Amino acid sequence: MHIALIRPNIGRLEHSLFVDEARMEPLELAVLAGLTPSSHRLSMLDDRVEDIDYDGDYDLVAVSIQTFTARRAYEICDEFRRRRVPVVAGGIHVTLAPEEAAGHADAVATGDAEGTWARILEDAEDGRLRARYEGRLGEAHPGVFPDRSIYGRRRYLPIALTQFSRGCPNRCDYCATGAAARGQCRIRRIDQVVREIAEDGRRSWFFVDDNIVADPRAARELFREIEGLKIRWVSQASLSMTGDTPLMEAMARSGGLGHVIGFESLDPRDLAAVGKTVNLKASENRYKEEIRVLRDYGMQTWAAFTLGYDHDTEDTIRRTLDFALENRFAFAAFNVLMPYPSTRFHHRLREQGRLLYDGAWWLHPAYRFNHAAFRPAGMTPDELTEAGMRCRSEFNSFRSILRRAFDFNTNMRSFLRLGIFALYAPLFRREAFKKHGMRLGLEEGEGREI
Repeated sequence: MHIALIRPNIGRLEHSLFVDEARMEPLELAVLAGLTPSSHRLSMLDDRVEDIDYDGDYDLVAVSIQTFTARRAYEICDEFRRRRVPVVAGGIHVTLAPEEAAGHADAVATGDAEGTWARILEDAEDGRLRARYEGRLGEAHPGVFPDRSIYGRRRYLPIALTQFSRGCPNRCDYCATGAAARGQCRIRRIDQVVREIAEDGRRSWFFVDDNIVADPRAARELFREIEGLKIRWVSQASLSMTGDTPLMEAMARSGGLGHVIGFESLDPRDLAAVGKTVNLKASENRYKEEIRVLRDYGMQTWAAFTLGYDHDTEDTIRRTLDFALENRFAFAAFNVLMPYPSTRFHHRLREQGRLLYDGAWWLHPAYRFNHAAFRPAGMTPDELTEAGMRCRSEFNSFRSILRRAFDFNTNMRSFLRLGIFALYAPLFRREAFKKHGMRLGLEEGEGREI
């Protein structure tokens, strides 16, 4: 069979098509390619960088869907089905909303693809696709390496993606990953991770783990094993790691440069309310000790904050911004809380009648990127949206970027770290302004110019 593997875009800007300058390699499609027998022919279509070729001689189309790409993904699925090409939909959004996705695909695949992809291909080849394939939650692609040859010459950020662990043991109310992973974290064999990195040959890596230190013992072992590879890497991690000195030392020796870390809120009441218990004790002291440890080890932290908790007001959000500026984080995200499907946060807001856009904001034609999708307790939805944009604007101002650059514990610690900051800070600034207010999905029949 000729199989098309597709990564959808988010949507479009108000007066032009959106080109994602911060796009990374679609690792999930390379994993599917690695799982595909060589008897099949593969084509990758990345909607972020190219037109979708609806006229290709495809026997099967597989679309990987995230919640923010769902509307655009369904447009792609519907167009292929109109042309009588069988469509399989998978990805985290499909796991969270399988019945919704089933209205746009011949088959939906929930859970991990490793246990279902071979069966899907066999059934498609025999012309008997089932409507639903349920994958178990297990180790990430055991014994199989991503086939990155499908990327061709497409231009992505100069960093390779891999995965050590999948899922997260925490069950924060608002987290789509926690809902999909059911509170489980599965660890990949370390020798396979080492072999994958060594055979690829690149030196800059992003571990896409939801929390690379979820299992501290396994993480320490991984760091010890990759130390000899002489790579530099980043990931996503929990603040709890700062209390484990051997873990932090092994991380630094192995080439760890920094992480996306969820600080979320400065108010312990809000953290307790949404189940972010891992941060509770640290937040009472405004994370001072944890930040000191991160700086001691030179970690270029991407601090992630979420806005719109029940105790949030415009004043508390301003204090959150001031906190981020005072601590001169290398990067920071100020995300409006999003009620993702099948999360406890979505269920609670629905019961309270606080959801906007009929609940399914990811499909509503009036929803715009970075806008509030629910009624906050302490302000209006518009006030929350505007407060989030003010945080992004001020943190990513040229004055802020220049001040943060001269942090000798992190960004000025080496020429490498300064180069990383100089490359990505302006990029994230552009993306913050460009993506705000964009529409999800594309209008019917519109083309692309890049």
